[in-house]
Amino acid sequence: MKSKIDGKIIAGLGLAVGILLLTAAASFWSIRGLSIQTKRVEHTYQVMQQVTNVTAVLKDAQAGVRGYLLTGDTLYLRPFSLASGMLPASLEHLDKLTADNTTQQARLDSLRALVEQEFRILRPLTDMNKSMNKAAMQTLLDTDRQTLRQVRLLYDRIQQEEMALLAQRSAVQDVFEKATPIVVLVSAVLAVLIVVWLIIKIVKELADNRRLQDELAEVNQQISRRIAQIRSLAEQVVQGDYTVKISDEADDNLGGLAISLNRMTQTLESSFSALEKRNQELDQFAYVASHDLKAPLRGVTTIVKWIEEELSAELSPQLRTYLAQMKGRLSRLEDLINGLLAYARVGRTAHSVSTVDVSQLLSEVAELVVPPDFTLHLGPNLPVFPTNRLGLQQVFTNLLSNAVKYHHRGAGHLEVTCADAGRCYEFRVQDDGPGIAPEYHQKVFLLFQTLRDRNTAESTGIGLSIVQKLVNEHQGKIRIESAPGQGAAFIFTWPK
Repeated sequence: MKSKIDGKIIAGLGLAVGILLLTAAASFWSIRGLSIQTKRVEHTYQVMQQVTNVTAVLKDAQAGVRGYLLTGDTLYLRPFSLASGMLPASLEHLDKLTADNTTQQARLDSLRALVEQEFRILRPLTDMNKSMNKAAMQTLLDTDRQTLRQVRLLYDRIQQEEMALLAQRSAVQDVFEKATPIVVLVSAVLAVLIVVWLIIKIVKELADNRRLQDELAEVNQQISRRIAQIRSLAEQVVQGDYTVKISDEADDNLGGLAISLNRMTQTLESSFSALEKRNQELDQFAYVASHDLKAPLRGVTTIVKWIEEELSAELSPQLRTYLAQMKGRLSRLEDLINGLLAYARVGRTAHSVSTVDVSQLLSEVAELVVPPDFTLHLGPNLPVFPTNRLGLQQVFTNLLSNAVKYHHRGAGHLEVTCADAGRCYEFRVQDDGPGIAPEYHQKVFLLFQTLRDRNTAESTGIGLSIVQKLVNEHQGKIRIESAPGQGAAFIFTWPK
């Protein structure tokens, strides 16, 4: 709905702007045309006035010279002197005014030539120091009259040309004078109509928008209430209450989500009930394994020791070998039972958080699992932070004891470093042992998996499985960087 409203308003605004632009262009064209024609009429008047001035000044000069010849009074020569200074500038100004009219330019060239000729005629007559006979003076005066007659003829032609232009331009000016008010009035009326139409349209659209907003506000309130129910259900599920239900039967996406969540909580309730039952069974198994299995195992071990002690003189070397192998198998079986119990207990005990100094923790672990002939180097950036001390201690204990147990020399070098990885710390436990081939990097984390012969190393294959389970329980990851003959590095992340 919003897109339709926006489209209508945009289309209306576009149409209004287009019409306003057209009316503005028409008004501009009309006013500009009137201005241009007015300037042209004024230009014609200027040309006519300037030509009249030129001929008048020239006549005044001629009359002044004639008055001087009759009276001998030099005062009559003043118009001639003024004409000598004014006419060149006046002719130059006329030349610029008629620059767009080649016909008038040609006539002005002729007028300029006649003016120069007139000055050549009148100048000798004004020379007081020069004597001139009567015949020569009469000749000059006759020539002067003929020149002035040609000037008048040329003046008439120029005036006729300008009058014709004046009539033409005045007619066009009249058209623009009549059209301009009409165009401006029509443009104003159209602008008012467009503004009124736009106001009506916008008011209507705003009313529709307010109605839609009210409807949307009501829908949002309903959706917010239903989402709050879903959020409440999620919070209760997080707290362990899987019996909660949502009473929302609306036929929409949220209603469908409510039905799905109800089914999910029902399934979770069933699954967690089954899981709790399995955990109880696992607890029972751990009890049986720790008591019922270990008790007869110790009994068999004791019997083997009695045989060795009471019948030592009657035992053959071969039988002693068999008894030694039996003791080794019984010891390995006890280690397997203890390892299974440790693996089963991971994640089943509550995590107690305390401030842990990792450097101090590693020193305590090293005293227990790192032999004196091994060297352990601790990095400079080992943190002090609140975490599950027991879990982190188990991880370091298993990794360091594993590095010692599988080292191929009598002594070795171990190193533990740490790097800040944002929300967690990344620990690196490095050794200089025989290394692990890439194809075994994932296999070593499986239960009961070991890379050596079970008869040559006291290993149950559970230690690294416990490490991986502990790291995963704390939302971390563990990986191996190693190659045969280059030592092994176990890198794991631990949340801050």
